[in-house]
Amino acid sequence: MTVEDYQTGQVLLIDKPLNWTSFQVVNKLRWEIRQAFSIKKIKVGHAGTLDPLATGLLIICTGKMTKQIDTFQGQIKEYTGTIVLGGTTPSFDLETEINETFPTEHITEDLIHNTTKQFVGEIDQFPPIFSALKKDGKRLYEYARAGEAVEMKSRKITINSFEITKIDDNFIDFRVICSKGTYIRSLANDFGKALNSGGHLSVLRRTKIGNFNVEKALSIEGFIAALPSKVD
Repeated sequence: MTVEDYQTGQVLLIDKPLNWTSFQVVNKLRWEIRQAFSIKKIKVGHAGTLDPLATGLLIICTGKMTKQIDTFQGQIKEYTGTIVLGGTTPSFDLETEINETFPTEHITEDLIHNTTKQFVGEIDQFPPIFSALKKDGKRLYEYARAGEAVEMKSRKITINSFEITKIDDNFIDFRVICSKGTYIRSLANDFGKALNSGGHLSVLRRTKIGNFNVEKALSIEGFIAALPSKVD
């Protein structure tokens, strides 16, 4: 691929690694493209944030294709992951420590499968306080880390499918197909509550965005290896 290809606009499928922010991935790819072609500037952006503790499909747009980011963001997404029952965390995932524990002895496999039905269709969901959403010009996680209370508003989201793929004691593997704006961390927290217990997300992987599949995605290392050697 030439520098003109990147500047005209490309859609890159990247498999985001664990503990990277989506912003870090964008910065890394931008830097590598600039180095490879000895150029000063190129537009690079992502179409839909993944949390640092999540892995999987990140759509990266370059050049003029950055104008299409909103289109990609609006597409239906698929996730797989694991919910751990019996405990909650303030962030709804493993970014923060367990702050409260709950009984799980009453939870049966039938109850788990039947409870998923409550979450299919259009539902109201509260986003996690540990999120990048903005309120009064500040990110919600800034309030959360400062210990400040924030009034949260629910949002309408759609869950097309919520499938339990494996149950291993309190570890519940799932597959979810959902609309833009869905927080799987919030789903994990709400699912625990619906079971009269607690729950938090321990693993999350985005597998699809629209017709794009993570199986077609490159690792960051794979993308860098496919770039030409630095142009002198």
